[in-house]
Amino acid sequence: MHYRVFYLFDRSGDAVSSASAVEMSARAICEQLLPRLQTEDDYLGLIDAHENVLQVLCEPAESRFWVELPMDAAKASYGRHMDADELRELMLALPEFFDREAIPGLEYRPW
Repeated sequence: MHYRVFYLFDRSGDAVSSASAVEMSARAICEQLLPRLQTEDDYLGLIDAHENVLQVLCEPAESRFWVELPMDAAKASYGRHMDADELRELMLALPEFFDREAIPGLEYRPW
């Protein structure tokens, strides 16, 4: 499965905006981008073919990641915390289109 990705990796300064997102396979995302999520300012976003977004935010102090489906109009998201192994498993099993049913255990969180 391929998605368009955008990201910011603070240490290296590497960034791709959502407007300039690049296409990558789920496997390439796991191998090339997930290991670069290391600081609290790092993030990764995936965009599916219906323009749905899945975002991953790094929380290094807790050795975990916040994975969310943002809803800009509601100024909220559905998300949950995951460890590195859970995140990798999720990435390799992502459906073609992102929705709340694709990720078990999501909770509503206003911004």
